[in-house]
Amino acid sequence: MGHLLLVESWVGAMSTLLPRGIREGGHRFSFVTRDLQHYLRAKPTAGPHPLLGADNLLTVETNDVPRLLDHLKRLHPVLGFDGVLTSCDYYLAAAARAAERLGLPGAPPEAVERACSKDLTRRALRDAGVPGPAFALAETASGLEEAAEALGYPLVVKPVDLCAGMFVRRVDGPAQLREAHAALQGFPVNARGQRRNPLVLLEELLTGPEVSVETVTFQGQTTVVGVTDKSVAGAPWFVETGHMFPAALDSGTAETVSETAVAAIEALGLDNAVGHTEIKLTPQGPRVVEVNPRPAGNQITELVRRVTGIDLAAVYAQIALGEKPDLHRFDTGAASAAVSFLLPPREGTISEIGGTDALAADPAVVDWAVKDTGHRAGSATSNNHYLGHVMVTSRRDGAARAHAESLVADLDVRYAVEVDA
Repeated sequence: MGHLLLVESWVGAMSTLLPRGIREGGHRFSFVTRDLQHYLRAKPTAGPHPLLGADNLLTVETNDVPRLLDHLKRLHPVLGFDGVLTSCDYYLAAAARAAERLGLPGAPPEAVERACSKDLTRRALRDAGVPGPAFALAETASGLEEAAEALGYPLVVKPVDLCAGMFVRRVDGPAQLREAHAALQGFPVNARGQRRNPLVLLEELLTGPEVSVETVTFQGQTTVVGVTDKSVAGAPWFVETGHMFPAALDSGTAETVSETAVAAIEALGLDNAVGHTEIKLTPQGPRVVEVNPRPAGNQITELVRRVTGIDLAAVYAQIALGEKPDLHRFDTGAASAAVSFLLPPREGTISEIGGTDALAADPAVVDWAVKDTGHRAGSATSNNHYLGHVMVTSRRDGAARAHAESLVADLDVRYAVEVDA
């Protein structure tokens, strides 16, 4: 039995899937955070809180990496950690540094840092000849406008250090570019209290379907577990509205995107990592959007498990312990699995979300959730604002997506009447 240290986590699906994967692998975990209330305020699912399964709940300033590493170094002889990991993008580099400091297995910290910083990723992939969009980097509004004129509109504006699609948007001219830059300047600290990098990434707008390649890299060998497709909505934003695994691709396209993802992983120097590489299928061929050195979020990891039997959260724990990952597939009875997300039609307070009786009665539905009455809905500008999701499986190839989408389309979002004071 291994003892894993989790350095922070998400409060969504992975906050439940990762502890489950650790437990079902016969292991245990301790949890370190700077703010335990962050997790208690956002309980992810019904039933016991996932953190109740922790051997120890530890508090230290996780945003101060030198202090964190010193603290863990002192705890290590007492608690005896066997591996370090996190499911939160903002702490992936810190977890890699902690594993290195404690002499435990893990991904190379420098490679993780390259993957977690979109500017460093772009430069590394360009230098290695891995196909991606034309891009430029700048901090100031004038620098961005100059770079945009050189690249040519339309463009995509991205912060280099945020996730879940936050502040990622299309711009078609200087006015929209200035608006996007001003919005980023108004968000100098991320949701975890970390000071943001002011650098802004400009990319050419890639057209075509988007997929992600789910991989496992162990001791220098990368295995492609499969390819997931993605639907996006909310222009000028890029909000993920659903996924299906496996993607409905011909074998040649699937092979090409898989090879592109492996090349990107090698270019970044990633090893001993579960990867989630997003790729656009453009008319000119696959182009890498980003490489994430952790299991896919947004329920994709669960879609993979429902079809292949491979639990990538459990695999992530195995790799953190230095164990050879179990990538054995078995017949789950599902040929495809899909999740569709309910986006808020507008801002406002939810009075009710109708239509859920049909979800409970549908045998193809394996998981669903909607926000409670009183939830304050925001605008559909990122993946952080979902009002719910529906997950289905199907015995037929490529059939799950349409079913999931139809069920979400039948949900009825009702808003409370708000009276002006």
